[in-house]
Amino acid sequence: MKHLKLLSGLSFFVLLLNSCAKDDEIPAPIIELSVTEKTIQTKIKEAVTITSRIAVGTAVKEEWHVGTQLISTSNTFNHVFEVAGNYRIYYQASNKYGTYKDSFDVKVEALVREGGANQYVTSLFEFMPAPGQFINKAPGNQVSAEGLIGKTGMVSLGAWGGYVVYGFDHSVPNKEGNDIDVTGNALAEWSEPGIIYVMVDDNGNGKPDDTWYELAGSEFGKTDGTYLRDYEVTYFRPESIDKDIAWTDNKGNTGFVKKNTFHRQAYYPEWITANSYTLKGSWLKTKVDPSRPTYVVSLPYDWGYSDNKTETAGGGKVDISNAVDASGNKVHLNTIDFIKIQTGVLGDGGWLGEASTEITGIKDMHFSAGSTTK
Repeated sequence: MKHLKLLSGLSFFVLLLNSCAKDDEIPAPIIELSVTEKTIQTKIKEAVTITSRIAVGTAVKEEWHVGTQLISTSNTFNHVFEVAGNYRIYYQASNKYGTYKDSFDVKVEALVREGGANQYVTSLFEFMPAPGQFINKAPGNQVSAEGLIGKTGMVSLGAWGGYVVYGFDHSVPNKEGNDIDVTGNALAEWSEPGIIYVMVDDNGNGKPDDTWYELAGSEFGKTDGTYLRDYEVTYFRPESIDKDIAWTDNKGNTGFVKKNTFHRQAYYPEWITANSYTLKGSWLKTKVDPSRPTYVVSLPYDWGYSDNKTETAGGGKVDISNAVDASGNKVHLNTIDFIKIQTGVLGDGGWLGEASTEITGIKDMHFSAGSTTK
């Protein structure tokens, strides 16, 4: 019986050794991928394809992810990126003996619309003025905003936060120096600065529904009280059109857009049915000085704003290279497709009325007929 027990024990040990030897002969997967570069550059709407070949290993399970999204469980990754940006592809092949992992960084660029028939903006997407003395009539109505399409004209954006959104019929390139000229009607001692934002058509749908980037001007980032981000003002419909327009901001301040004797129409936009509305954006401290009522002045900032300086003093010429994101970080944009201008000051000029950004034209400074953005 002892011999039988010993034989049984030896047999089990031999079987265990054989099993281990067989397991060792079945290795973890070794994979060959069709793409060897770790950074892939592509454009939206273009497919990225990577295939795998199992060089060593059996019973291998494969997975491809973009971020946390599972794309494929076959040996082929084929995916179209719909929105420009930076992505990461993760690949994993595994069996019960081990796992092979790899990854790729993907830089997806927006489509660049080359050529174009007009140096000026060619599409109006939104006109949302703040209350003001010119609102509900020229130059503060929809017709006035449409008047800048393809040419010069004039539109008023009302008090702080009023804005307008336009698009070009081509992608405006980011080249050396200034790229866009936003003309206004500033005088030497009367400035109504507007803050300028730009957008890339990241998803290629022809609509300004992607990400806005502020073009940082001379006051950007200052902490001396001349500049704020994430500012909000709520305007309230008055009881009658002869009443001042009350406002409150998100800093605990209140005030009025005051009526004057020169403009007696409603200052609150008549097409807004709500009894109040809120505008958001960046804020510049007003430089309106009403201390001499017969000669009220509003002095300009150094650079980077529309309706800020006379055209001979630099006007509203701006550089796409000054774009910053929502956190205030500098970003590089090769081109832009849309532009937004927003009144940047909340200023009361006394008998002159509120400070309100006026725009007389928006054009691509690099444009020439038949040119491309390359």
